Amino acid sequence: MIEKRESPVGELITIRDYLRWATSRFNAAHLFFGHGTDNAWDEAVQLIMPSLHLPWDSSPDLLNARLTSDERKLLVELIERRISERIPAAYLTGKAWFAGLEFYVDERVLVPRSPLAEMIGEQFQPWLTVWPERVLDLCTGSGCIGIACARQFADAEVILSDIDAGALQVAQANIDKHRLGDQVSAVQSDLFSGLVGQSFDLIVSNPPYVNAEDLDTMPAEFRAEPAIALGSGNDGLAFTRRLLREARAHLRDGGLLVVEVGNSWPALEAAYPSVPFTWVELADGGHGVFTLSAEQLDQYAEALQAS
Repeated sequence: MIEKRESPVGELITIRDYLRWATSRFNAAHLFFGHGTDNAWDEAVQLIMPSLHLPWDSSPDLLNARLTSDERKLLVELIERRISERIPAAYLTGKAWFAGLEFYVDERVLVPRSPLAEMIGEQFQPWLTVWPERVLDLCTGSGCIGIACARQFADAEVILSDIDAGALQVAQANIDKHRLGDQVSAVQSDLFSGLVGQSFDLIVSNPPYVNAEDLDTMPAEFRAEPAIALGSGNDGLAFTRRLLREARAHLRDGGLLVVEVGNSWPALEAAYPSVPFTWVELADGGHGVFTLSAEQLDQYAEALQAS
């Protein structure tokens, strides 16, 4: 017989109580943390504070505030769901942060966590040599990358594209949330099929890049995310190969292509041994992000088309 856990609602009173209890429960359950946090305490903060409509970096004094009965019941429910269903905290709260901005997310999109945020904050320097008039966020998901780019390049037109209609609904919600409708638009497109005749100074993409083996062995928290946004063939490069073949036709002279391929970077180098990918060193962590200029795409076009 499975022992029924008693509800702690009557025992835990303050925000601090629930942060401590959630941290203990998360550690005991051996949860996986990889959607914006890397430890149980930060995960508890990201789950509990937004659920109370409080900033995650609220004053420590606020942690001693007493919770209402309804608030306590809500937190117990969310903590138990995080454990029993292995749902990332961002899906339970509907909130995630990227490049210092808050975004709405749900199970139609990946939880934002790309190391591209660092490059965006630095306006892609020193790799971007022209000030972009048009920017494309390819495989946009929640729209976080493109919207963060729009904040950095306030005069640029930004297009968010994705093959999935549900993802585009989330992206549009975030365009509206950040009041960027005059600058940013969402377009349904399988790679460049919905962008015929359009060209850009900067193309940024966090495409599906997980190989088949890794996809089969991912923690349960990742399986809560849309598989279409993760898996990309046996070696993780099915989409990236297409991207490398087609990108130059949509990249203006002097433009830059920036792509995240994560753990599939060794497979990419093996597939294109003659192509000098520039692998970006990221101070904030992360790996597998490369750049190619329009001129490099021209110079190595034969190799890129052959693979």
